[in-house]
Parts: sequence; C-alpha cells; structure tokens
Amino acid sequence: MRQRLGALIVLGALVLFPVLVGDDYFRHLMILVLLWVTIGSGWNLLAGYTGQVSFGAAAFFGVGAYTAGLLDFHLGISAWWGLLLGGPLAVLVGFPFGWISFPLRGAYFALGSLALGEIMRNIATVAEPLTQGMMGVLIIQSFMSKVPYYYLALGLAVCSVLVVELVIRSKLGYYFVSIREDQEAAASIGINTTKYKMISLSLHAFLTGTAGALYMNYMGFIDPHVVFSLHDISIMAILVAIVGGVGTVYGPAVGAFVMVAVQEVFRSAGFGGMKALSNAVGGSFLPVLTKYVSQAHVLAFGILVVVVIMAMPNGLTGDWRKLARLFKRG
Repeated sequence: MRQRLGALIVLGALVLFPVLVGDDYFRHLMILVLLWVTIGSGWNLLAGYTGQVSFGAAAFFGVGAYTAGLLDFHLGISAWWGLLLGGPLAVLVGFPFGWISFPLRGAYFALGSLALGEIMRNIATVAEPLTQGMMGVLIIQSFMSKVPYYYLALGLAVCSVLVVELVIRSKLGYYFVSIREDQEAAASIGINTTKYKMISLSLHAFLTGTAGALYMNYMGFIDPHVVFSLHDISIMAILVAIVGGVGTVYGPAVGAFVMVAVQEVFRSAGFGGMKALSNAVGGSFLPVLTKYVSQAHVLAFGILVVVVIMAMPNGLTGDWRKLARLFKRG
C-alpha cells in the first residue's frame, strides 16, 4: 500500500512537471527519462523476469523509429501512425529471431541478440533507396512545444509500467519467473518454455518499438547509428534495469532517472557549472578538466554499475531498505 501511494505521488509530480518547470532543456531531459522507462521496462520483462539477457533492444527501437519516419518520408502518411505500427512491426522482426535463437542459452542467446541489432543497423545503412542510408530520415515535427511530447512519453511510460505489473501478477508472470529460475523444471511440469519466451520477447519488442516511433516523432531525424546503436540503446537499456533493479516493477523507472541524470551531469560538466567556474577563475587547468569531465559519462556509468552490483545487487529499488539504513547511519 505504501509503495502504491508513493507511486501515485510521483505520478502526480510528473503530471505537474511541465506546468511547474518552463525550461525546455529540463523538459527534454524528462522526455528522455520517460522513453527510457518504457525501453527499460520492456527489457526487464524479457531479462529480469524471464531470464533471457538480450542486447537486441536497439533492433526493436530502430524498427519502430524507421516505421514512423518512412511512413512520412515515402508515403506522406503522418509519422504518428508509427505509434500504432512501430510496435507490431518490431514484434514481427522479433518472431524469426526468437524462433532461431531461443534454443540457445545464456551467453549464446545474448550474442544472437547482439547480432540482430548489428544486422538491422547494416540493413538500414545499405538499403539506401528505402532508408536513405547514412543520410538518415528527416521529418517535420508536429509541435514546436515539448509539452505534447512530454505527456505522450509520460502516458507511454505509465502504460509500460502497468503492463509489467499486470503481466507479473498474472499466470504469465509465474510462467516467466519459473523459466528464469529453472527452465528444465518448468518444462517438466508442462510449461511450453519456447511459447512463453516468445510472448515475453514480443512484449519487449512491442514496448521498445513504440518508444522508437515516439522518438522519431519527437526528434524529427534518425540515422542507423543513432537508433540501432549498441552502446546508446541496447547497453543503456541494460544499465537502466541493473541500476534500478532487475526483476522489479519500478526498477527501470528509478534507473532511467539515475542514468539520464548521471549522463547529463557529466556531458554538461555539472550543468555548465564547471565551465562558468573556469571562466571566472581563469587559467588553463579548469578548462582542460571541464573538457575531460564532459567526455567521462561512460566511465561514470561503469563505476556506478560496479558500485551498485557490489553494494546493492538487487538495484536501487530492490535494496532500497539497505540504502535507507545507510542514509540513517549517515
């Protein structure tokens, strides 16, 4: 009950956020956070609850993004239709991959999912008549204001969290967890493990593909290296879930806030604070330090993940009581 009340308070704050904060820079960051909530929730269903660790989030994200962009670019159909079609097309891409790859276990499945993302990136790069290759796809954004995109991203994030919660509380969730804990034991009691792994993959692909379609409408431009990026999409999705808490409903939401905040603090060198300090103080040391700090977000990600795994193996959400005790001691 307390957890649900906390979630409602956070949701109320998120609904009021664009009203209370008029700066488009912070609205942009919150839109990215909400997109990562959706992507992380989809990955968490497949890996956190079903035990199938995947590096293929970029493949589904890119398919959703290109679905929205190519509808507008080639057919003159509004890219907003991509929100309805991006998820199903990502599922269609996931079906043959799952059929081929689910007999594989552990690291072999993870490598297969990594290959899927690279295959899709290369197809998008070489299929220039369809995808424009490295020139990318450019569309005209529907709204000048970020507020509509914010509320669409919020709605998608809330729906993704609710989907995860409803699935995990249903019979599907018990099947997913049983496959994660012991696939042979699950099969021995009559659970069709391939079928339920395909369902989990489909939910992951649908949520991630829909997020990709919204990203295309919001940003207005994509190219293969942006939306099929192993590091910026697939690995980031994994980090969001690990930091927030793998196998928890609200873990990806917490992880999304933390990871975007860490990335932006380093990318902007303390939201411009280090640059302002270097201009005020002068000298050559602070400008050089600011340059290196702004490029160190990947290092910060690595340190953060190591600390979380060592100190809170269940993530910030799973081990929040341990974190609370540390604050009390402090």
